[in-house]
Amino acid sequence: MREDDEHGDNWDHTAIDPESRLLLAVIPGKRTAKHCCQVVDEVKQRTGGRTDLLLTSDEHAPYQTAIAQAYGKDVIQPKKPGPGRPPKPKREMPKDLCYATVRKTRKKGRVVEVKRTAVFGTLELLVLWLARLIVSIFINTSFVERLNATDRGQNARKSRKSYRFSKDWNIHNAMTYFVSYSYNFYWPVRTLRIQDNGKWRARTPAMAAGLANHVWTVREWISFPALPVTVKEC
Repeated sequence: MREDDEHGDNWDHTAIDPESRLLLAVIPGKRTAKHCCQVVDEVKQRTGGRTDLLLTSDEHAPYQTAIAQAYGKDVIQPKKPGPGRPPKPKREMPKDLCYATVRKTRKKGRVVEVKRTAVFGTLELLVLWLARLIVSIFINTSFVERLNATDRGQNARKSRKSYRFSKDWNIHNAMTYFVSYSYNFYWPVRTLRIQDNGKWRARTPAMAAGLANHVWTVREWISFPALPVTVKEC
């Protein structure tokens, strides 16, 4: 098969809030540094530029660069006495931001080792952010992996070992956006349900995040006006 920007493998670069299960961003396409940069930029935009965050991912190297580019700031360094050029600005990360990676080693299809590494932020801050979470006490990527499984179940084009794979790149990406973001508003997640007057009340990720007050219908989702998102070029 021909392999170029519109043929071959297509990855979903996704970001999810583990507590509300809200999908913050999805960027379909080749697994490139540019797409990693775009998904990180969307996360920053949709969290209002907050830096008091714990970000986790696998060890795909471009994520570290993308996070440093999106959240870091160039700090002017003092010039030493005497002749010579002034030092270049030093890239510094926010003191309240943590980024950690997870690497899984598999043998015969089973995970035999999980290595967790802190990349940005101090160990004390990492422990503090983990203690703040109500859904996990470990650095992990399981919530993204579970979302990927749900997405494959909802989008027949992504079923494994199937003849239903996409033949058109643009249609595939359009279906990815539609199905992925629909999940936020009209897909009740069982683990998000709460008790209300002695009865279980279903909630979607958007409801858990305070973005909606009811489970949307497909008609509501399709007819609601969408606003374009401006993402800077990497």
